[in-house]
Amino acid sequence: MREFFTDIDWSKWAENIWTSSARVIVIVLAIYIGLRILQRILEPTIRRAISAQMVGAPAGEVEKRIDTLSHVAYRTVSVVAILGGLITILPEFGVNASALIAGAGLIGLAVGFGAQSLVKDIIAGMFVLIENQYGKGDVVTVAGISGLVEDVNLRRTVLRDLDGTVHSIPNGVPATTSNMTRTFSRVNMQVGVSYSEDLDRVFEVINRTGRELADDAEWKERVLSPPTVLGVDEFGDAGIAVRILGDTAALAQWDVMREFRKRLKKAFDDEGIEIPYLHRALVAAGQPPAASAKPPPPDDAGAR
Repeated sequence: MREFFTDIDWSKWAENIWTSSARVIVIVLAIYIGLRILQRILEPTIRRAISAQMVGAPAGEVEKRIDTLSHVAYRTVSVVAILGGLITILPEFGVNASALIAGAGLIGLAVGFGAQSLVKDIIAGMFVLIENQYGKGDVVTVAGISGLVEDVNLRRTVLRDLDGTVHSIPNGVPATTSNMTRTFSRVNMQVGVSYSEDLDRVFEVINRTGRELADDAEWKERVLSPPTVLGVDEFGDAGIAVRILGDTAALAQWDVMREFRKRLKKAFDDEGIEIPYLHRALVAAGQPPAASAKPPPPDDAGAR
């Protein structure tokens, strides 16, 4: 053992260590600096391209598109750069990178038959981004799950629903996606009124309330067109259902509908318009319904 250490050329060994370490440090620094430069260049470049492509589109839609593409592009390039750096660094530790790449190719070919779903997810993710089906910040329904898009990349989409639950959905799973916040959203609601009400008067009150909401300084930026009566939707068991439609800014429809319902209730109260609701009659045990509803007989003693 002692002779083994004596035969080592420590000066050459130390020189190789320092040389290899220096190369590794240079490669790591080059990747780090390159990614930092890319991060500074990528977002403005994508911003210029998307702004030119989406001329006239709402600013919110443009920002969501830029944020989504910048995020995905940077992460994809970062993964490629890190893998390239590892392949470059491995020979410094005596690993044959060519043999490793060849072996990885054979393994990849074997695994590929069992990774078809992954390939399907990536291809579907590319179409999601290219076709701009949705992006970060949209409210969508994907694979039957509705929620806010918190993240999207080539492989999967992450949604957070109203309960705060986070859902990770592979892009290759859904056959249909529904975007509820693309460019603009819509108030689409019903309100019930009693059969005894004058519908023309009801329509006038609803339309007036919608115009007042649209003219309010606090809400005018979110209401693109006032909620307006579309017509009678159905004759229900308890009353007449009236359909109301109106356009809002993307993602604002739920806030607008809540405020509109509150104002409409006050307007109906002021105008004496009845909103139908179910009535319940309580019957005391052992008494027929008619008897329980009759007033008590007069007190004979009191009458005398």
